[in-house]
Amino acid sequence: MDFGITVATAADSWKVVKRAEDLGFSHAWFYDTQMLCADCFVAMGAAAVQTSHIRLGTGVLIPSNRIAPVTANAFASLNQLAPGRIDFGVGTGFTGRRTMGLGAMKLADMEEYIRVVMNLLNDNVVDFEVEGGRRKITFLNPELELINLADPVRLHVSAYGPKARALTAKLAAGWLNFVGDVAGGVAAMQAMRDSWENAGHAAPALSAVAFATGCVLRPDEALDSDRAMAQAGPRAAVLLHRAADEALSDLPNTSPIPASVAEPVAAYVAMAKHFQPADARYLENHRGHLMAVKETERPFVTAEMIRQTTFTGDQPDLVQRIGALRDAGYTQFTIQLVPGQEAAIEDWAKVKDAL
Repeated sequence: MDFGITVATAADSWKVVKRAEDLGFSHAWFYDTQMLCADCFVAMGAAAVQTSHIRLGTGVLIPSNRIAPVTANAFASLNQLAPGRIDFGVGTGFTGRRTMGLGAMKLADMEEYIRVVMNLLNDNVVDFEVEGGRRKITFLNPELELINLADPVRLHVSAYGPKARALTAKLAAGWLNFVGDVAGGVAAMQAMRDSWENAGHAAPALSAVAFATGCVLRPDEALDSDRAMAQAGPRAAVLLHRAADEALSDLPNTSPIPASVAEPVAAYVAMAKHFQPADARYLENHRGHLMAVKETERPFVTAEMIRQTTFTGDQPDLVQRIGALRDAGYTQFTIQLVPGQEAAIEDWAKVKDAL
């Protein structure tokens, strides 16, 4: 099983990516959340020239953020800096679109976007819809070696529902899944494997990445210690943000609220109804999303919430839980490093080595 890191992209994320490479991590994934983080391609470019073998990927790119030829050019440029170790992770968008008050884009639009990007990266001429018409486009002079189309860029799709899983299988792409608990992760793995095999692929060919957040607890450390709250709390707070989006903006909430945390979630939603500005309450709701627990939301993020949604526990417990994901078929476990908590990579390296 491979072990990767995910970063809330900073311009200098190359520093922690370089440390990850030194510690034996196989992959580094960069968030594409333009209202919260630095630009993923700027950060990946810096990481490409500071590393030699760790793979670098978007985790995940949102197609509505940039037109397909620009994205293809960015990947081809990265591929010139880090030949053969670039990953194109893509999804319909959650964080990066919710920060602008938008829901996910249409799956069909993402499929079309992938078609254009991958055809360009394969040095093909492709029909591209732009400004109400269709134009044939292609890279015009790859032989000048300003970009690299020779080495493959791997495609990975973030997929949660059955239609998205079917598309992942149709494209024979890698699968990206955000996992909060073992049981849910195993069930999703089985559903993805069914889609994969229904598309005619052999099960061992499926690349399956489990994204997670969490904290490696010290002996007798509480689930809601200051350190655990800083490292794992941001993921737990996503329950709050999703519930508020549903109540305030009628955006779908695909994360059921466990009964054990229903009370603090409801209390947070009640508070969120007073966020300002009144016509854009999503701004305050998503401030710090997946990166920090805001002071105003700290009273609502409980130890139980962290237990339900993150990989937080002592080293033996985490080894057992991640091992269960491996045994279920996941080929990579990737842990998010929260801004200001990058030193946690040393703890996760020990978990990795114990697997």
